[in-house]
This record gives sequence, C-alpha cells and structure tokens, in this order.
Amino acid sequence: MTVRLDGESLTPEDVAAVARDDEPVAVPDEAREKVRTARERVEEVVESGEPVYGVNTGFGELVDERIPREDIERLQLNLVRSHAAGAGRELGREEVRAMMLGRVNALVKGYSGVREAVIDQLVSMLNDGIHPVVKSRGSLGASGDLAPLAHLALVLIGEGQADVESGDENRRLPGDEALAAAELDPLTLKAKEGIALINGTQLSAGLAALAVVDAERAIRAADVAGALTTEVTMGTTASSDQSIAAIRPHQGHAESARNVKRLTEDSEIVESHRNCDRVQDAYSLRCLPQVHGAVRDAVRHLREAVEVELNSATDNPLIFDADETDPRASGTENAAVLSGGNFHGDPLALPLDYLTNAITELAAISERRVDRMVNPNIQEEYLPAFLTEKSGLRSGYMIAQYTAAALLNENRATGRPSMDNTPVSGNQEDHVSMSAQSAYDARSAVSNAITIVGIELLCGAQAADFIQEDLDHGVGTAAAYETVRNVVPHLGDDRAIHHDIEDADALVWSGLLEERVEDALGGQLA
Repeated sequence: MTVRLDGESLTPEDVAAVARDDEPVAVPDEAREKVRTARERVEEVVESGEPVYGVNTGFGELVDERIPREDIERLQLNLVRSHAAGAGRELGREEVRAMMLGRVNALVKGYSGVREAVIDQLVSMLNDGIHPVVKSRGSLGASGDLAPLAHLALVLIGEGQADVESGDENRRLPGDEALAAAELDPLTLKAKEGIALINGTQLSAGLAALAVVDAERAIRAADVAGALTTEVTMGTTASSDQSIAAIRPHQGHAESARNVKRLTEDSEIVESHRNCDRVQDAYSLRCLPQVHGAVRDAVRHLREAVEVELNSATDNPLIFDADETDPRASGTENAAVLSGGNFHGDPLALPLDYLTNAITELAAISERRVDRMVNPNIQEEYLPAFLTEKSGLRSGYMIAQYTAAALLNENRATGRPSMDNTPVSGNQEDHVSMSAQSAYDARSAVSNAITIVGIELLCGAQAADFIQEDLDHGVGTAAAYETVRNVVPHLGDDRAIHHDIEDADALVWSGLLEERVEDALGGQLA
C-alpha cells in the first residue's frame, strides 16, 4: 500500500508500515495546495519587511536580533548547521524513518510555510532509502526535537551523512553524494524553512507511535502467556468471567478477560480441576484481567495522544490566514504569523512515562507467573524444580527467571524524564519536556517486557510437558504451545538457553505467535 500523507490521517500502524516495512508514501494534491498557500503567505511577509520571529529575526534568546533580507537564506543555513549538535548513539533505521515520516505529515498541514520542494525532497528520501545519520541525544522535547531534526535536515542541503540503500547494499555517503545517488540536488533553504524543518516533536512522536504498536502486541502476547500459565498451574479462569468485569467496567479489564476465556475455551486441563479444594489462585493469576487491563488502558491513552500529535502542526512560528487569527498577530494583510508553543513535548512525555510505568507492571506480573512455574517452594506438585527432570544435576529454566528479574529491575530503575527540567537558551526556554528521553525509555521498557513474556511462554510450554493426564489445552493455548514447540524443543539436558529466550522473544516481536493463535481462534484477539 501507499501511505497518504495529508496531515490529517496518519496512524501508528502507518508509521510502523513505513518505518519497518518500507511502504511508499505520497502527498495528495489537496495537501499540496495547503502547502502552496502557506508558502505564499511567508513570501508576502518577507516582502513586507515586518519583523517576524523565525522569518527575519534570530532564534531563542536572540529573538530581538533583526536579520537583513539579504541574509535570510544564510540565517536558515546557519540554523540547521548550528543545531546539528547531537551526541550519543546513532538512531536506528526505523527510528530515522519514523521521524522523517512524521516531519512530512506535519509540514503538509499547511501551517509551516515551506515550499513543495522541501516536501518532495523528504518524500523522495523515504521512498528511495536515503536515511540521514542522526545522533540520538540532544533533544529536550522543547523547542521540539531540535538537534536530531537538524541532523536530518543537514542531508536535505547536501551536508551531513546518510545511509543509502540499493538492493542488498548499504553505503554511508556524504549528504550531497547520498542525494545524487537518487538523482536529487541539495536544497537551498529559503525564509522560514530551516526552522520549520528542525522545530517539532517528530522524533518523540515517531518513537511513541512505534511504542504503541509494540506495547499493544506485548499485551496480547501476555494474555496468551498468562492463559497458558493459568492452565499449567491448574488455575481457574473463573476470575476472567465477564460478570466480574461488568460491575467494574474498565475497558481493558473486559478485553483481557475475554481473551483468557477465548484462549482456554474447551480446555480439558481447566475442566479437570473444577471441583478441587483450592479456594483462590495467587494474584498473578487471579488478577490477570485487572492488571493486564490497566496496562491496556494506559497504552490506549498514549495511542490517543500519538494520533493527535502525528497529525498536528508542531513547529514555531505558524502561518495562518490573517482573517482567522487575532488582529494583533504579526504579519501582513493576508498572513498572520503566530508564535506559540506547539513544539512542547509534554502531551507526549507524560503519557510515555505512564506507558513505562504500565508496561513495567505487565512485566512484573509476568515474571511472578514465571516464578510460580519454576519455584520448587510454590509450584504444583507434579512440576519438577525449575521445570527439569533430575533437578540438581540440571538447572533447567532456573536462570531464565533470573533474566526476567534483571530486565524487570531495569524497567523499575528507569527514571521518569518528564519530571525533570533544565532551562536552556539563556533561560528563554525555561521549561522543557524531555519527551525524546521518555520515548527512548518507553521503547526500552516495552522491549524488556516482551522478553519477559517470551520467558513466560517458554516456561509455560515446558510445564505443559509435565501434565501427566492426557488432557487437551484450550483452543488458543494449544496453538500457543505448538507455536513455541515449533521453534524451541523440550528442555531435557541443560543447554545454553539464551537461544530459547531469543527464539521465544522473536515469536512475539514477529507477530507469529499472535497470528497462529488468532488462526486457531478464528478471529483477532482484543
């Protein structure tokens, strides 16, 4: 499919499709018309000579410095060069593509005042596999993701470096050579274009979009793993009854409860102990719908924020029709230029930190279920210590739980960047959001949680092998068990189980686990 960038309809799934699967992008005519109109307004302001921030003044603390007309292009060039001051690791391929995509979609809303040539350059780079080398550190999330976006913008003007893909070959070239490889010429930035390229939340928003897609996958996989664990620990699924959810009607609770019931439908294992003498299960089993559901609702909150942000104009200043704004705005008879704070990343930073907290809870309850399967002090009597025959001589999956605990600790130790603030630019920019760091932390937390869920799947499949009676799993849990066993054999003699962990992790990341389970269920998981 071709992803249409109209400034109105970009979704997290679109971001993942372009960033990871290289789906092509295109800008429709109606969006191009908005771009042309905004550019005409900028040209009118330049001709008028009126002092307007970002057009013919300095930036940040230097806002009161007037720039002569003959230096306006030099101003934009200097802006991009000076702000490419990042440090740390380089952004990965999908991170760069997500940021580029978001930048195009924000510009085509028609409030930034760039020429179509700028839009076309970015679209061509995405479609032709030209990926700027971008340093990851340097953004404060206000004024947007300045430093990373400046590294991206360098390549548009033929500077910096870019990775250029051609077939299976990937070459790192100087910016001008990278453009030439796609038969593109470096741009000469005109008035307002430099600041429009670097001032915005597109790194934060792009990473947040990927985090939403991955976190939702993690939750569905955790429902699958939790349902399998419930079976093999002889737990009850009565706690997932919809009558319980109905009288505390949080949406996420109902969705996870419904998943557990569907996954364990027709389970002879669950049915076999319906009348046992256990009164209640441990919280990690009994409260699965409530905990997983609360995480679902947190991710839903982030999704709502991301969908707004992806389709917003977030640079500064913004260009409007003079008739639509306060008559005291700077500009001309037809163009109003308003300076504001749409670049501030708090609308993303706060829900991203919320996601980090929430996904850590998902990891925590999954790790506790792992412990219930491997721990000889609390596991079911038919399960051998650490899920291995001849325990003592063998360690089985003992250290897999250590790994889960270590990853969980990493999540718990992660800071909450949105709570921090370091004033910059001579204290003109005296409150910043740290949204980019919030996005990095959220993605790391999601990745760790997925690995922990993968470990739970491994242990669930291993525990299932020790159920003595010839009892069938549920419709969905049977598919989950078989999917794990297709890539990870039963653990007999000890082996280097990091391979097992990597393979289970890949089942979740690739979507194969979800696909196989949904095929068995005949429909999608919630």
